[in-house]
Amino acid sequence: MTARSSDAVDFGRRLLTVRTASRLSARVDLRTVLVVALLVLAAAAISVVALGSGDFPIAPGRVLAALVGHGDEAESLVVLHWRLPRVLMAFVLGWALGISGAIFQSLTRNPLGSPDIIGFNTGAYTGALIVILTLNQTSYYAIGGGALIGGVATALAVYLLAFKRGVQGFRLIIVGIGISAVLASVNTWLILKANLANAMSASTWGAGTLNGIVWDQARPALIGAAVLSVGVAFAAHRMPVLAMGDDTAQALGVRAEPTRLTMIVIAVALTALSTAVAGPIAFVALAAPQLARVLTRSAGVTLLPAGAMGAVILTAGDLIAARTFSARLPVGVITVAIGGLYLIWLLAREARRQ
Repeated sequence: MTARSSDAVDFGRRLLTVRTASRLSARVDLRTVLVVALLVLAAAAISVVALGSGDFPIAPGRVLAALVGHGDEAESLVVLHWRLPRVLMAFVLGWALGISGAIFQSLTRNPLGSPDIIGFNTGAYTGALIVILTLNQTSYYAIGGGALIGGVATALAVYLLAFKRGVQGFRLIIVGIGISAVLASVNTWLILKANLANAMSASTWGAGTLNGIVWDQARPALIGAAVLSVGVAFAAHRMPVLAMGDDTAQALGVRAEPTRLTMIVIAVALTALSTAVAGPIAFVALAAPQLARVLTRSAGVTLLPAGAMGAVILTAGDLIAARTFSARLPVGVITVAIGGLYLIWLLAREARRQ
């Protein structure tokens, strides 16, 4: 495989052309590659700090030794068995939420088009609540299945209600906001009808928390994230074509609606996966794609930078939630606080543009 760099005519960006032995080639933006690498390193560094923080502090060097199998028995127990599932889930779920938000913002062509705003988070939470409070099932797989069914059912309802000779981004957002409001009322009603213990548990989980994550929960989530990432890789190259408009996509041989529906299903599944593990964590999917876009200076939303930024946001938020306050707060409390400030900034920026 050989590679050469070239100056891009469009936007004056520096690109790398990669050619393989099979004569396939791809053009990679060097700035995007650098940003993704730096964000992944930042998330990894935060993860190492998180693995070493707590009632049993461990130096970063010893954390790394434990990760590669050279730590002592106590350090290996704390790092690998007690802390690693939570930290790894913060990284993976942040990645999943960032990519999910990037897909929706690309499809809707709107920075407000994310699972948080459109209501898919709320729908996944509704499905999980029905399983927990109505069916009295508390197993991980039952809750995960409920979250997935709730998220997909919400996505299907929003898609069908917004469909009119195709799906337009603004209409999808407006319909999603309405569905989200209805489902939020249903969720409140379900919690109020439950007994006190179940209601307290569901409310804490509903804030979005990584507290108590163990390997039995982390392993299936890792497998699910890996499978969905493969699906994203196969469909992602069509996203820039869809962003040009349905007519252009059809002219270039891309079937707009089937491709859009496939991407929505993948994005909803990523959101439901996160909700099944940690509850509905707000604002990561909303903020990560746009913050990554600022760093890469790209013309549109891109998946890998958004996923890496999501990993940074959630790992940092979970570290703050777990170690800064005397009580271990749900990470969703931190992401809501950060996301509220981000939303104010986003709305102010859009107002200045207009």
